[in-house]
Amino acid sequence: MTSTTLSVAMIGHSFMGAAHSHAWRTAPRFFDLPLDPVMSVVCGRDQDRAAAAALKLGWAAGASDWRAVVHDDAIDLVDICTPGDSHAEIAIAALEAGKHVLCEKPLANSVAEAEAMVAAAEKAARHGVRAMVGFTYRRVPAIALARRLVREGRIGEVRHVRAQYLQDWIADPEAPLSWRLQKDRAGSGALGDIGAHVIDLAQFITGDRIQEVSGRMETFVKERPLALEHAGLSGTASTEWGPVTVDDAAAFVAQFSGGAMGVFEATRFATGRKNAIRLEINGSRGSIAFDAEDMDVLQYHDATEASYVAGFRRILVTEPEHPYVAAWWPAGHGLGYEHSFTHQVVDLVEAIADGTDPAPTFADGLQVQRVLAAVETSSDTRQWQETAP
Repeated sequence: MTSTTLSVAMIGHSFMGAAHSHAWRTAPRFFDLPLDPVMSVVCGRDQDRAAAAALKLGWAAGASDWRAVVHDDAIDLVDICTPGDSHAEIAIAALEAGKHVLCEKPLANSVAEAEAMVAAAEKAARHGVRAMVGFTYRRVPAIALARRLVREGRIGEVRHVRAQYLQDWIADPEAPLSWRLQKDRAGSGALGDIGAHVIDLAQFITGDRIQEVSGRMETFVKERPLALEHAGLSGTASTEWGPVTVDDAAAFVAQFSGGAMGVFEATRFATGRKNAIRLEINGSRGSIAFDAEDMDVLQYHDATEASYVAGFRRILVTEPEHPYVAAWWPAGHGLGYEHSFTHQVVDLVEAIADGTDPAPTFADGLQVQRVLAAVETSSDTRQWQETAP
């Protein structure tokens, strides 16, 4: 890293890779960053596809050997956008090579992998190397405002947390078997892929950790047709089927360290719901509510007001005083899904320049991983399960 630039390599270039690429391109054009990110190389399994992704997404070069990339002296930061089964290996190698790391969520496929990543991050931090896990919904301005209101005591003592993440993209039983439906690649299904987000958001907003859970997981469709690339076919539909080895849906109740009760749901079978994230937190002095389908709005209820004027207030989170918003558009002009990834880049680059640990840390990612594991164990044993190690 020079005094003014940050050379970035990204591993993986599919859906998340495209979102991260947009963020690396956009952040220095709207925010005054202390370091200038340089999009040096994108890496994939196939050289030709990586080169095409580099051209499309704005990277200087494409590569197919991630090990060579993370050991390249010209690279300062490694951004990991691969399936969960490779997170630990790539992140640990990059940290040991002295590279800052941004790793997509969930942090790993198991608690043991996440613990190894935390140990590597803590060791690297002693040498000024930083690591962050990508829970981007933290950086939606309305979510950041919700955290601020809770910290200011505006809703008082937190008593109830309700969190849902609802999708329907595999509700069709003939939707093909992808890596997200295979436990050895993804770690878990709806629970880890989308449930991890609302677990992190609930802990982030309240400032409390989930200590104990009682949960249930279900796989509604046990087999699916193989995607063409898995079946070795081209131009014809696959007639081969493979087992789904992850959950389609998960639900659990939780006890928080501050005494609050929580109810969580994550499913890919909520027909009609494409990417619905809903959070409501009730406290002794009021409540807050968020719905990602109305992303620029936070609902706030002040329970101390007189009953004849009391009720939920719709706060349009687009004012310059709101988190991150001043760098964007005039008040009332909303932001979208992609902006949270840009805010993630901003916070990461600023932390690296300041010599501080960016949040969420790998330790925060490990905490979420422990909750995921506890829910899975609880579902298997039909018993309450603690999340502490």
